[in-house]
Amino acid sequence: MNKGIIGKKLGMTQVFADDGAAVGVTVIEVEPSVIVQVKMKDKEGYDAIQLGYGRKKQKNVIKPLQGHFNKAKKGYFRFLKEFPAQSGKHEIGQEITADIFKAGDFVDVAGTSKGKGFAGVVKRHGFRGGRATHGSMFHRAPGSIGASADPSRVFKGTKMGGHMGNVRKTIQNLQVWQVRADRNLLLLRGSIPGSKNGFVLIKQAKKKSA
Repeated sequence: MNKGIIGKKLGMTQVFADDGAAVGVTVIEVEPSVIVQVKMKDKEGYDAIQLGYGRKKQKNVIKPLQGHFNKAKKGYFRFLKEFPAQSGKHEIGQEITADIFKAGDFVDVAGTSKGKGFAGVVKRHGFRGGRATHGSMFHRAPGSIGASADPSRVFKGTKMGGHMGNVRKTIQNLQVWQVRADRNLLLLRGSIPGSKNGFVLIKQAKKKSA
């Protein structure tokens, strides 16, 4: 299995390494994810498992999903995510917990970054801006964006003001610093996208191994 689990970002703190150095870590709550469906190559065309995470009340789940969740007999879930997995090694209702990872492993974490609303070019793209004195009237403006008569249009991808943040981001090669399976916690060295209580996907790193 390409190891993976769903979690919730609780925030950041620091721990101390054996040599006394302070290490910044992100704390992620990883309550057991339940296998809701096992997909097989001969039926769905590929091998994968579908995990459910985050409990919901039955009254808040539409009827088709209720029938889907009832096969696992483990309640109703807020999130459904798929992870590649070798066929024949998993069954519906099985729980995936934090101990699939161990200290020293490397993981890729995907989440939604904090939304910051509309931002100008100075904040969004780091433009230098114009002079601030002598009545220049050009302080934080983007400046010229066109290309005159030829080609008479603004090129796609031109850096301009606009919505900042609230996009899907993946941070690669984060080291698992500690696994506290008794408390369903993972401590990852470094920061990850999103605000507190944001949901993230934690997968085995593609480019690096322990």
